[in-house]
Amino acid sequence: MVAALTRVFGLHNLALAEDVVQDALCRALEVWRIRGVPDNPAAWLMTTAKHRAIDVVRRERTAERFAHLVAVEPAIEEAFAPHAIRDEQLRMMFTCCQPRLAEEVQLALVLTILCGFGAGEIASAFLVGTAAVEKRIARGKQALAATPALFDLGAAELGERLAVVQRGLYLLFNEGYHGAGAEPRVELCGEAMRLGALLREHPATATPATTALAAMMCLHAARLPARGDLVSLAHQDRARWDADLMATGLALLEASATGEALSRYHVEAAIAAVHASAPTVADTDWRTIVALYDQLMAVAPSPVIALIRAIAIGERDGATAGLAALRAIADRDRLARYPFYPAALGELELRRGDRAAARGHFATALTLARTEPERRFLAARLALDS
Repeated sequence: MVAALTRVFGLHNLALAEDVVQDALCRALEVWRIRGVPDNPAAWLMTTAKHRAIDVVRRERTAERFAHLVAVEPAIEEAFAPHAIRDEQLRMMFTCCQPRLAEEVQLALVLTILCGFGAGEIASAFLVGTAAVEKRIARGKQALAATPALFDLGAAELGERLAVVQRGLYLLFNEGYHGAGAEPRVELCGEAMRLGALLREHPATATPATTALAAMMCLHAARLPARGDLVSLAHQDRARWDADLMATGLALLEASATGEALSRYHVEAAIAAVHASAPTVADTDWRTIVALYDQLMAVAPSPVIALIRAIAIGERDGATAGLAALRAIADRDRLARYPFYPAALGELELRRGDRAAARGHFATALTLARTEPERRFLAARLALDS
């Protein structure tokens, strides 16, 4: 709705577009409480926003910012046509990803304007403070206000913006899958997959990396029915995994194997595919998993990826080797506040038979827990060892 209204109002009136959408959502809260939720809530919201937009333009058409709108209804009707909405969402994504903006500002704009994230949720995705995110959003919206029009998908610089758009969707999916809520936020994962499908439908953005990103999302989303309240991979009921989504993900991964570039999405989708092919954790091909994490560290190094790689080494070579890999992480000081670093130490010490050391690590992890699900999970591990 914001993308469609921005086409009518212009980027310099982005705040007005957001206000109209907010009005539509508030109206839904009032009307649906009395009349019940309509059969097609999305269509109801679209229609309400469209009518509200017509009212606003009629009222303010004499103002300079709406002087170009001679025919109000046709312009808004066209902007809310199904094909136009899809195109405008794509154009809005790429408009947010202006090269002159820092990448973190670009991503914050995508997540707040197109995905509905609040500053707190974005802060969780970036592991930064809420105030910092609010400043990023403010800077980004100031830059958008000075932009003459939504991005042209035929422009030469589309390719350089695509990588940031892909990363924004990646972060959106991860926030839904690993986020701070009591359980996975399926609607956020679904939104990331929907926007990713828009990228795959457009010839200019349907690259192998885009397809690999979609494959990764499908393969992880297939596990959502079994994840519940922070259920580890080892304890998930694999019979509850979504077989159709798994098959779609595997097909997309195969389709992404074109060209010469290897993206992080290819590697992460391949890791998910290895897990998907194993009936149990014990039957997992850990040698291949470690080799894939080696590749992932080469294309997208991070201390969290190094942590997961060390856990995989522990599965392949034993607890002592896993502990050595954990302690060899070059920038592990960045994991100082991350509860799953001491939790991983605790798991491996427990497997090695040092219960006292394991208990200490689990207790440390519990003090670092950021959410109630993490506290319950880590308290259970500590109780199990007691």
